Amino acid sequence: MNLPAKKLGPRGGAPVALHDRAMDNLRFIRETMERSASFTAVSGRGVVLMGVVALSASVLVRDATGTLTWAVTWLIAAAVSLGSALILMAGKARAAGMTLLAGPGRKFAWNVTPPLIVGGLLTLAFLRLGLIDLLPATWLLLYGAGVVTGGAFSVRIVPLMGLAFMGLGTAALFAPAAVGDVFMAAGFGGLHIIFGTIIWRKHGG
Repeated sequence: MNLPAKKLGPRGGAPVALHDRAMDNLRFIRETMERSASFTAVSGRGVVLMGVVALSASVLVRDATGTLTWAVTWLIAAAVSLGSALILMAGKARAAGMTLLAGPGRKFAWNVTPPLIVGGLLTLAFLRLGLIDLLPATWLLLYGAGVVTGGAFSVRIVPLMGLAFMGLGTAALFAPAAVGDVFMAAGFGGLHIIFGTIIWRKHGG
């Protein structure tokens, strides 16, 4: 006697299990690709803009009447330039179908942020102790370190820019305090404009 064929359905388990495995595999592949991808949303235009803001600040601090005014001017410039760069990075990420805080973008942020936080804490300590002459070298070195570590998850030119900042910061550390603003202008102004232009031309936006 012929038995009726058994239909496979939700209760049979096989089709559902196969579908679940396929979805798990696709999810694993997608997450693996995100982890291995480079963060390409660094905006060349944003980096150039940071350089322009820094050069403007270097002109303003020439007329600074005290150390506090000098520090506040540079800190405001840093906030403006970082904020502008983040806005342009977010726009570039959206255009590429990415988000800043997912996949390689999250790794980039996690690695850039700690040196910047340390720089902020050291800034407060140096201002309190009157060690303002150490700030140019400290800012250049820690910013460069953050760009190097974050740039490990980005295109090659980004960590190279960080190394250039660290080299300039090392020179500033042993240079006379009177030329601190020269190093600040050369680093946060000149290096940003040079490397930002390269990123803009080779990697878009």
